[in-house]
Amino acid sequence: MQVFFRLAFLYMLGSVGGWVIELFFRRFFSTKKWINPGFLNGPYLPMYGAGTLILYGACFIPLPRWALVLLLLVSLTLLEYITGLIFIKGMHIKLWDYSAQWGNVQGIICPLFSLLWGAIAAGFVYVLFGPLHAAAVWAAENVWTIFFIGAFYGIFFVDVCISFDLSLKIRKAAAELQAAVEYERFKAALNERRKEQRQKRRFLFPFAGVPLHEAASEWLKKRRQALGVLLEERRRGGKGR
Repeated sequence: MQVFFRLAFLYMLGSVGGWVIELFFRRFFSTKKWINPGFLNGPYLPMYGAGTLILYGACFIPLPRWALVLLLLVSLTLLEYITGLIFIKGMHIKLWDYSAQWGNVQGIICPLFSLLWGAIAAGFVYVLFGPLHAAAVWAAENVWTIFFIGAFYGIFFVDVCISFDLSLKIRKAAAELQAAVEYERFKAALNERRKEQRQKRRFLFPFAGVPLHEAASEWLKKRRQALGVLLEERRRGGKGR
């Protein structure tokens, strides 16, 4: 049972920590806006939780640390690819898009971010594993921490159910137009729409109070029109040369 609580604690820690990393990455390097990253409403990203468990488990494999880092680089890149593919193919939702990056595969993975995964793996193997293992052991033996973990997962699973229901509505609109919704651009567009209508913008629960099928259809059509105009301008520019 202690092993279960250790893993539950590490998954929670990784999910929340990953959310914080992605939040600041989007604000200062990507979209340049404060956007709640990921699929869920709350401050956690399940992929980072799964990644943390992979990192933790790999550290018990009897391999040289440099070999572990290489193994983890491949494993985390594969996790990112599988997660992205499931959402694009199954839900018609793009949680991220690396199409502008060199060497990308379907806009889901690319060499640059694989190297970042490698850097995270190196930091975990060489620096973080010891302190996190000690923290996980302590958490599994502390009654109040176990209570907190239980409360976290209660909220987490409710959020998963709510978000999955919302994604089905978005998926329906995306399937009708045979396109994939870029989740974070869509969130930003909804906030702009609220701003125009003088409504309060939402960070958490960004889809609350929005007719999702209608909003997603409208956004996808506008995106298509904008892309059509851009392609036409490029075509004319090419002819001009």
